[in-house]
Amino acid sequence: MTVLRRSVIVVRGRIAERVREEAVKLGVSVDEYLVELLSQNLDPRDRAKEYINAAEELLGETREELEKNNVRQAAEKLWGAAALAVKAYALWREGKRLSSHGELWEYKRVMEKELGKWVYGTWAIAQSMHVCFYEGWCVKEDIENALEEVEKLVREVASKINKS
Repeated sequence: MTVLRRSVIVVRGRIAERVREEAVKLGVSVDEYLVELLSQNLDPRDRAKEYINAAEELLGETREELEKNNVRQAAEKLWGAAALAVKAYALWREGKRLSSHGELWEYKRVMEKELGKWVYGTWAIAQSMHVCFYEGWCVKEDIENALEEVEKLVREVASKINKS
């Protein structure tokens, strides 16, 4: 897995609220929303690389949140990594942009056929992390277990994308 240097940009006030509102409207994390905005004019394969890089960064942020015992944030970042991996695969494979939860669910079926049945279980685990963020029922150990599975998904997609 690639280790990426992180930069921090702080956005406050109305702009931050607006970004959060737009992400909520779309049902995505702020990170996903920003990746979408910043990569919208790229070629689909370049966009896929941006998505998978962002997914890898979110895995690192998941670990950081776990160290701080911030289980809900770790869960949401893990969900975001899985969602971005599916989006990256769709862009890489056929230049298709996925923009809803339903489209993600449908497209993971393509990934199951091509990568293996294990994708179904990993996707179900990622979905449970999304629910955990909103409902707060999971514990640190749940996130740690899910992290192993989602890392596998991100690694597999990254290997496909980086070969081309």
